[in-house]
Amino acid sequence: MPKLTFFNLPEIKKQTLINAAKQEFSRVPLFDASIANIVKAAGIPRGSFYQYFEDKEDAFFYLLNEHSKSKKQQFIFFLNKYDGDIFNTMAEFYQLMIKDEEDLNFLKNAFLNMTHKIERSFEKMVSDNESSGNFKEISSIIDKEQLNITNDGELVHVLQIIMAVTLRNIVDNFAKDLPYEVAVKNYMIEINLLKKGLSK
Repeated sequence: MPKLTFFNLPEIKKQTLINAAKQEFSRVPLFDASIANIVKAAGIPRGSFYQYFEDKEDAFFYLLNEHSKSKKQQFIFFLNKYDGDIFNTMAEFYQLMIKDEEDLNFLKNAFLNMTHKIERSFEKMVSDNESSGNFKEISSIIDKEQLNITNDGELVHVLQIIMAVTLRNIVDNFAKDLPYEVAVKNYMIEINLLKKGLSK
């Protein structure tokens, strides 16, 4: 979590620092990123960086969590658009994620260097524990009549399974540099298998 001094920055300076960090994390993965490059691009002394963030990981996860928040809003928009149909929602959400031109390299570096902490940041967009406000908001929109579940605890697991399939497909897409149509076709095969069920 950034320090209070970061949130107190004038908006222009804050955005300059955010853009510099995103540029560096789009160039290389977190572990190869250089604070020197971030401060040079932002035009600030190195010491100033530590007034705003604990370290480069702090800056990276701030960006990742902000990205996840914006994608969560799009996920909820799709969920409403499809009247709570989680499968149609995830199909459009997946397509949005793999053609996100603005953050493509940032996402590619994050997905291809996935850690449990990075994975959790993405999972929080759609699935969480059943007592969280995030889950309650999403649960209230999902058409549960379409799902073979008996309670919200099972819905949490359904969302985690669907998100695991989605994340694996996003990683596969970036790792193999798949054509868009191929990536979507592969994902739709898997999401439709989940929708139909895996046993006869």
